[in-house]
Amino acid sequence: MEAVAKVTHVRIAPRKVRIVIDLIRNKPVGTALGILKNTPKAASPVVEKLLKSAIANAENNYNMNVEDLYISEVFADQGPTLKRVQARAQGRAFRINKKTSHITLKLKEKE
Repeated sequence: MEAVAKVTHVRIAPRKVRIVIDLIRNKPVGTALGILKNTPKAASPVVEKLLKSAIANAENNYNMNVEDLYISEVFADQGPTLKRVQARAQGRAFRINKKTSHITLKLKEKE
């Protein structure tokens, strides 16, 4: 049995989110929360909030013991790209792609 939490359309590029989620993969939830609190990356607060949501799901929906939980799976997929235009010299336009992410986190209990 596993508890799942997802967040979609986060306005951070998936490449930047993957740097943070690689730090916490296969770690106990207490250790992972400590790592996320002390990581100075833009994706850290988003992933921390997602992890807390997954912990609450595990505790309330599946009656899992919080001390035995670990992150079994976490991944970031690319969401829709917001395409914007910035004015440039001599009447030209410059395309700006604002990327979004879909982050999924799964928790399991140690046997």
